[in-house]
Amino acid sequence: MGGKVLIIDDDPALLRLMSMAFQQAGFGVVAADNGRKGIRMASAHRPDLVVTDIVMPDIEGIGAIRAIKQGARPPKVIAISGAGRARGADYLSWARHLGADEVLAKPFRMSELMKISQSVIAG
Repeated sequence: MGGKVLIIDDDPALLRLMSMAFQQAGFGVVAADNGRKGIRMASAHRPDLVVTDIVMPDIEGIGAIRAIKQGARPPKVIAISGAGRARGADYLSWARHLGADEVLAKPFRMSELMKISQSVIAG
């Protein structure tokens, strides 16, 4: 694959796991542990893809998606959420409505995330 990905998630273990998966797939990776940092890093690093959790402290993923998508030449965005089965689905449909290119419910396999990422980037 290749390119640059920004991963935004407040779960340090999942953030580390996703970072390793993207690095192994040939991506340059930058990471943020909340939406506010993610917005700053998206502006500074100009990633090709952003993978963001929805439910986070500070600025949630929905706010981050809206801010990131307002920039010039916005990156593709994949929203992820595990906020309970029913609520997670609501968050993900809301994320798609507000600009996410693809959504993925937690828990997911890293191979699933890589496949969706490849599809979104090829887009």
